[in-house]
Amino acid sequence: MQLLTKTVGICALILAPIAGMAASQPGTSNNAEQQWHRGILAGYQSLVAEAGDLSIAAADYCSAPEQASRDALEQAWLNAFLAWQRVRYVDFGPVESDNLAWQFQFWPDPKNLIARKASYLLNSEDPISGEVVAESGVAVQGFPMLEYLLYDEPLNASDNALPAEKTCGLLRAVASHIEANGQQLSDQWQAFREDYLATEQYRDTTIRAGMAALEILEDRRLAQPMGLRGNGKRSVYAADAWRSGGSLKTIEATIHGLEQSFLPGLTQLLKESEQPQLGPRIENQFKDVQEHFPELHRPMTELLSNDNAFSLLQGFYVDVSQLTTLINDQAAVELGVIRGFNSSDGD
Repeated sequence: MQLLTKTVGICALILAPIAGMAASQPGTSNNAEQQWHRGILAGYQSLVAEAGDLSIAAADYCSAPEQASRDALEQAWLNAFLAWQRVRYVDFGPVESDNLAWQFQFWPDPKNLIARKASYLLNSEDPISGEVVAESGVAVQGFPMLEYLLYDEPLNASDNALPAEKTCGLLRAVASHIEANGQQLSDQWQAFREDYLATEQYRDTTIRAGMAALEILEDRRLAQPMGLRGNGKRSVYAADAWRSGGSLKTIEATIHGLEQSFLPGLTQLLKESEQPQLGPRIENQFKDVQEHFPELHRPMTELLSNDNAFSLLQGFYVDVSQLTTLINDQAAVELGVIRGFNSSDGD
């Protein structure tokens, strides 16, 4: 409830002026871009707030490693990670600087590089510091590394399990790195506003970002672990956040993020198109997708191994596919946006 209140509060504060602005200014495209910019800013500011709480929770736990502080740390990690998921679809602008997107979330990780990097750092005689994390590459610097420290079963059965001193050092350094990157991203996005609103191509770039996010969600985050792509075998290791059992929660957060900060601008453009009915159809499809989540709040492992649960996942996949078709094949075509390359292509 605290997370919901915080998120709604931030979004309400930032999005409140949008309706009045949209109604008072001509130019549908520019109004849509203003909505997108402010919506994404709200998401980045939520990430900053949650990442700050995560850093505090990491320090609190390592100074007093009790069950209560461990529970608070795990909740803080989840809150911050879901805040990132809500803006994960933005693949242009400041998030491209310094590979920030990869720093927040190194995924997919088919070679289990995160575990290998952690093992190297934790078993090294050298101390762990912020500088070490900054120089260790994207597999070390983001949310998946913290998930590994908190939830990896072999690690938690070893002498390096939290709250071991060196593991706590890595935990605190990575949490601080995420917090600093979140603040950098939010500040740079605010500074990016003038260029974003003045550059016509960002209208199409933003739409392509939403399209690519849905394609990745459908093909890589759902179809691949479900065995509908690749070798045809169900595999939890193809999902993100599988160690914590939060794969479906991250997908839910991405859907909420798209609905919150991407959909308003898109429907604004569609209202002025020759198919204004597409906007309400897309809004209804978002609702259909979200109706599945109460039954899908389970670890991906359970959803893949139980046939009854897997049928729920199949129904959800169909609704996500329909949402992707509505936006990528109908809305984008109506708005004259040509599909671009994304990271789910070609491999």
